[in-house]
Amino acid sequence: MIGCAEIRIEDLLTSRMETYRFLARLYRVEIDEDLYHELELMRFPINTGSKEVDEGHRLLCSYLSRPWSGVAIELAADYVRTFMGHGITMHEAAYPYESVHTSPRRLMMQEARDEVLEIYRRASLKRDADWKDGEDHIAIELEFMGVVAQRAVDALGRDDEGAAADWLLQSQIFLSNHLLNWVPMLVADMLRFAKTDFYMAIAKMTIGFLETDSEFLAEALCQEEAYTA
Repeated sequence: MIGCAEIRIEDLLTSRMETYRFLARLYRVEIDEDLYHELELMRFPINTGSKEVDEGHRLLCSYLSRPWSGVAIELAADYVRTFMGHGITMHEAAYPYESVHTSPRRLMMQEARDEVLEIYRRASLKRDADWKDGEDHIAIELEFMGVVAQRAVDALGRDDEGAAADWLLQSQIFLSNHLLNWVPMLVADMLRFAKTDFYMAIAKMTIGFLETDSEFLAEALCQEEAYTA
């Protein structure tokens, strides 16, 4: 049985769903004024158990102490510099596509993109008409994890622990086979190319959360297996 002695499992599953969606938004497009002000109002814990997440929170909170008028242009420029670069090779930015980091020639729209596209289709997910980039963009992979996390929450709300466990297993497989297979390289590039503490914070928060979620999924599924054995 999926369970936790101190924190309700429903709350844990909801929290991870919200975190995946939050991270996806930060990668999807540049930060606008509304989101910046939302971030200013958020409270980020200082001791999460993850060194990377804690460092990311520290950097982010420090950066958010600055007024929007003073960082608007800086953040827009850093988003472009970090994720798009300005050179002609695929070695001059933290390109946010799995294919670039897993294909021999660092090209977009390669095998990884085809693999995740098939996974989305099996989950009955359709492409957003407004999205023009590849389906293996980090924002889309994080959004997929958010969708699967939501389905686990919904299943548990129906008292269908078997379905919830199945969705968690799908999360674990996708996290292992895809996100954790390339995001560490993306994060290393982000820390190399980003000039603002904002995107350095996002890099640290991302890898720290993915590693923590991997541990959570392993424990939750182990408990479920023990209960059903």
